[in-house]
Amino acid sequence: MGEELQRARILRALAEELTAREDLHAVTVAHIAARAGVSRRVFYEHYTDREDCFLGAFEWGLARAGDAMYTAYARESRWDDGVRMALAELLAAMEEEPALARLCVVYALGAGRRVLERRMQALAVLREFVDRGRLESSGRAEPPEVAAEGAVGAVLSVLHTRLLSGEDGLLDLLGPLMSVILLPYMGAAKAGRELARPAPRRASAPVSAEQPPTAGLGMRLTYRTTRVLCALAECPGACNREVADRAGIVDQGQISRLLARLESLGLIANEAGEGDGRALVNAWVLTPRGEQVERSIQTQARLSRSEDELGQRS
Repeated sequence: MGEELQRARILRALAEELTAREDLHAVTVAHIAARAGVSRRVFYEHYTDREDCFLGAFEWGLARAGDAMYTAYARESRWDDGVRMALAELLAAMEEEPALARLCVVYALGAGRRVLERRMQALAVLREFVDRGRLESSGRAEPPEVAAEGAVGAVLSVLHTRLLSGEDGLLDLLGPLMSVILLPYMGAAKAGRELARPAPRRASAPVSAEQPPTAGLGMRLTYRTTRVLCALAECPGACNREVADRAGIVDQGQISRLLARLESLGLIANEAGEGDGRALVNAWVLTPRGEQVERSIQTQARLSRSEDELGQRS
């Protein structure tokens, strides 16, 4: 098992143990290692203790949501549109990874000094982006600097409650939360209109031929590539033949070359395990990067189906 995959499994295991036990102090290194399918020795090769692991998971969650939020914000020319799309990205990420979201929003409050300091840094960044709304309040009394702190605090309070209760449909909160954010900067009328705006079908920009999910990887997203990634999402740990059967690839030489190529790009990893005692059997899984590409593929497929259905109705 590659080091990146080991770390990802350990971090996700911590988040899942927190969700299951609902108490950080009830989660031990032994619990995390067992859920991740690694030894305690392997755990300590990556993290010095549980707090260090929590900080790693917190940083992981910030990176996964933060990159998408910043990209969405920067894509828009208006401050309010940028904040809306960034918030949509955050809510979508929380829906996709609810255990990780609870770790970052709920359990981070009791995770120790280093995590709290990192949380304060992350909140300062969010407040800075929201505070740019004061530039939009021309013709109105400029709200105080504390308005951004109040808006971010209100959003986090709502998310804390919803995540703790386990309620679904976080993306449905987009309109109400945007209304809270915009009220001190753009007034009641603009804030009220947010309540009626539907949530976007996808927080991220749709995948296009000009900007495929594998942009920057040095390969083209082919039909066989997508089938292999989707097959591994459905059946992690599959061997070459199982992947080929699920992906509809007959040529074993071709599947071997394709798997090797995807491994070299960091999209999949080989968890080789003992076979019949005579040889090692390949056991392929998606890496975190591969999971992101596979989710983009599934999203584009859903968007395409929706567009086809709309076309048939019109």
